[in-house]
Amino acid sequence: MRFGLTILACLALVTSAAAQRMPPPNVDDRVVMAETPAPLLSHYRFFRDVRMTQPNPRVTPYELNTALYSDGALKFRHVYIPSGSQARYSADDVFDFPVGTVLIKTFAFAADMRAPTENVRFIETRLLIRREEGWVAYPYVWNEEQTEARYSPIGADVPVSFTDEDGEAIALDWAVPNRNQCKACHDRAGEFVPIGPSARNLNRYLYYPRRSIGSMVLESEAEDQLNYWLSNGLLDQVPDDVPYVPHAFDPEDGTIGQRARAYLDVNCAHCHNPEGPGHTSGLDLRWSQSDPALWGVGKRPVAAGRASGGFDFAIEPGHPERSILVHRMASTDPGVMMPELGRTLVDERGVALMREWIGAMREDGSSD
Repeated sequence: MRFGLTILACLALVTSAAAQRMPPPNVDDRVVMAETPAPLLSHYRFFRDVRMTQPNPRVTPYELNTALYSDGALKFRHVYIPSGSQARYSADDVFDFPVGTVLIKTFAFAADMRAPTENVRFIETRLLIRREEGWVAYPYVWNEEQTEARYSPIGADVPVSFTDEDGEAIALDWAVPNRNQCKACHDRAGEFVPIGPSARNLNRYLYYPRRSIGSMVLESEAEDQLNYWLSNGLLDQVPDDVPYVPHAFDPEDGTIGQRARAYLDVNCAHCHNPEGPGHTSGLDLRWSQSDPALWGVGKRPVAAGRASGGFDFAIEPGHPERSILVHRMASTDPGVMMPELGRTLVDERGVALMREWIGAMREDGSSD
């Protein structure tokens, strides 16, 4: 397994005068499996405290090697798997999670993103719940007091302002998706599926709290994330040959080609694959795809128009300035930008990564 340490406990370090104790110390499976979503996030009892620093049993934090860009938001991820159940390992796809599983993802911004553990404001928490008939998505919007999140099936627009990592003041309207919009990114051959938690993206080390008093973590220990799941009964097996994708923005964690493809795998491949909503483009940006032509190398667009920027190829080796992929990633025009949903800002680091990759690319698509 590869080693990629980050400190999980952004949450554990976030404290608030508004934090309150929430009884009792177990997830309410009846609420999880109810036909209708709970009106308040606290009704599920995923955590013992409002600020989500103390998860209840079998609510497990996790992180990804490379994550989906969402306007630079902080993301706090947890998975709940009911007692007596396990996820089934898959080498290529997202794990097969049992009925009753909940993927819990909270989006937040620090007042100054250069200090991501200070003055953190939760914006929304999205729940993906595995039912007998498949996955369902429930968005919850946090109140101004930061004491509760309320179910919002129609979504919401939340004004957000912060200082970004470059010291620039940013103001935007955070768009909480409605339930139908969630399907736009999570559709695979007509079925709603999760995006991130695959073996290759979970294959990393993570700090897990070992001793704490209240919300204060006194000791943390780095553990192999997948083996932690296995030893805690959340996963059925961990083979010796687990695949791995690098951290896209760590120059020491893979070649430029590997890191660029890891970025595309997470940010684009959920649509651009043979069974995804972007299959008509002819692109297949999955990590498992080895044909550069299907990444877009030397590939002409299916339909020319304003979105192409007047360029001829999705990727023109050696020429990022003439590549449609870069043109669309660098745009915020709704008729041009890619991805179409989930961002209002340009992922400048992602664009720079693509430019470096394509600039170093040979005619056959190789760059390593």
